[in-house]
Amino acid sequence: MNQRLQAFSSWLQQQHSSFALITSSANVFYFSGFWCDPHERLLALLVFPEGEPVLVCPQMEVPRARRAGWEDTVIGYDDSTDPWEEIHRHLQRRNINATIIAVEKHHLSFARFERLSALFPNAQWQDAEEKLRQLRLMKDEEEMKRLRQAAELADRAIEIGVSAIRPGVTELELVAVIEYELKKLGVEGMSFPTTVLTGARTADPHGVPGAATVAPGDFVLFDLGVIVDGYCSDITRTVVCRMASDEQRLIYDTVRRAQQAAIDACRPQIAMGEIDRAARSVIEQAGYGPYFPHRVGHGLGIDIHEYPSLHSTNHEPLVAGMVFTIEPGIYVPAIGGVRIEDDVAVTASGVEVLTSFSKDLIIV
Repeated sequence: MNQRLQAFSSWLQQQHSSFALITSSANVFYFSGFWCDPHERLLALLVFPEGEPVLVCPQMEVPRARRAGWEDTVIGYDDSTDPWEEIHRHLQRRNINATIIAVEKHHLSFARFERLSALFPNAQWQDAEEKLRQLRLMKDEEEMKRLRQAAELADRAIEIGVSAIRPGVTELELVAVIEYELKKLGVEGMSFPTTVLTGARTADPHGVPGAATVAPGDFVLFDLGVIVDGYCSDITRTVVCRMASDEQRLIYDTVRRAQQAAIDACRPQIAMGEIDRAARSVIEQAGYGPYFPHRVGHGLGIDIHEYPSLHSTNHEPLVAGMVFTIEPGIYVPAIGGVRIEDDVAVTASGVEVLTSFSKDLIIV
């Protein structure tokens, strides 16, 4: 059993849990090294206070699980088999009396909860998500290696996108160029749907690329990430096509200074809310406070958004090994928006910035 599973099993023992049923693909991957999107089928990991864990997956995925390095028991099932009955029989063979079951309460669907409740009507329920967040919070050296590689490819993706800008090109054409060139480099997948926005559309923090074309004087915003061996990067850069107005320059300079203030504030034991406030104060002092509507950053790892959340009222301290984004923005309707986002890792003395594409105002 690997160290991650050992730590979780020890926690289950302390909590007097009978077993844990882990059903999110990300947490199954964290413990097993096996990534699977099962669609509507059940993917689960049974973890016990003592004894070997058990992977539950569709039969057609069993060979991939073995190739990923899973050496313990696998319950493989086909489409005519009820996996819940298979789980029940396995627990009976191990003489496990399910009195307390730990689950991911935000992931386990009501339908699956009903199945478990029917099989174990006298069981009590326990939320394992906080412990799982704690385990995944500090990245080890192998995780950092993957995150750095993902960040390098994100930098390359921005370079590709910026180089492809020209008046008349559409947002979706720029998305296509970026993803095509990354595929040629061997990138298997993006962390999330690649975002390219232009003109006033950049004022929408979560805008969706479409047929809008780049015109001289437009902001062009790129927000994207790359997955490397299961780990995500996330970067945003904003550039200008051909010419920048004085207000565009002011907005850009304000966001850049805000982002740097937040990065400079990162060090172990500082409250996460201080990172948000460091960026927000710069933007407020420049008069753009109402145009910064979101937190300054989010955790990053197997999931593109994971713990921690860097919002202004989070009083928890930074700890070495945490990885998250720092991404302040200003979004002014009719003018456009600027966001600058980097991936950072907390070190023993400060912070390591993983993404490195230039943050100078680029006019293409």
